Amino acid sequence: MTVRFRKYSWQLAPQDLGNIRQTVFIDEQGVPPELEWDDTDEIADHFLAVLPDNTPVATARLFYTLDDSAHIGRMAVLPEHRGRGLGEKLLRHLMAEAADQVKDLHLSAQEHAVPFYQRSGFHVCTEPYDDAGIPHYGMRCLAPTLATRHFGEDSQRQQPLILGSDDKSWLIDGDHPLPELIDSLVGQARQRLWLYDRVLDHELFDRQRLRDLVSWLARHHRNSEIRLLVHDDALLVKRRHRLVELMRRLPSAIDLRLVNDAYPPVEHPFLLVDREGALVRHRFDRPEGFANFADSGRVKLLAEAFQRMWDTARPSLELRELPL
Repeated sequence: MTVRFRKYSWQLAPQDLGNIRQTVFIDEQGVPPELEWDDTDEIADHFLAVLPDNTPVATARLFYTLDDSAHIGRMAVLPEHRGRGLGEKLLRHLMAEAADQVKDLHLSAQEHAVPFYQRSGFHVCTEPYDDAGIPHYGMRCLAPTLATRHFGEDSQRQQPLILGSDDKSWLIDGDHPLPELIDSLVGQARQRLWLYDRVLDHELFDRQRLRDLVSWLARHHRNSEIRLLVHDDALLVKRRHRLVELMRRLPSAIDLRLVNDAYPPVEHPFLLVDREGALVRHRFDRPEGFANFADSGRVKLLAEAFQRMWDTARPSLELRELPL
């Protein structure tokens, strides 16, 4: 179905926009008016979806924060126009609008709508919570630019970037997609995060967002296994590294070891997340490779190789003794 999108500030928004929210959230879902209309409306961009004959059918809002993030909210499609793909088109229009300006996108999803948002690359990142008497989950997309590349009609990805669901490989052929793919995997980890590399490259791994994602895993999942396996710790001793500092603050949750070169090591770096996710680079000194979000067979083989190296590896005494 053909649909067009119009963007407004709250002050200049037509009455149709408010009418749709009134119909869907207040009249249909029973949200109290004092919760529906809030101060965020004043700072957000508001979008109205209209049919070719200018009939208004859906609305949503988008606002930006100071941490390079954007938030999508108040998505509503009129009851008589549901089931025609309008909500998905509206969501993806907002994602494309924000993708070049922010590093990640956030939203609050009603429980029944979680699969809808997963189809566009959002994953659950919170426990369930109550909002206006309705169960919700916090969701985010940590690679909006990558997600929006695969919204064409010929895309075969049913749930792009979703751990355990996206079974198509993401090819890495340059520096740009690596951090986004790493963060999208790590951000969905619930138990295992194993990283093997020659060094913990500062440009790739010494990033605040990655540090925050690893910290969340270590602090909120008591059975998590965060293992960093490297060949050389010399640069880590000489220069501060966010993951190393986090390891030293959470020594029971994060461990780093040095490969024993007396045993044949794997000749390419990789990252493993839980039982499904893997990011593999073909060489230590090049960014080329691929990422998989649902490849349990490959993860099992790489995990066995990692475990063999880990069992013969040694701790880095120099890093443990550095002052905080």
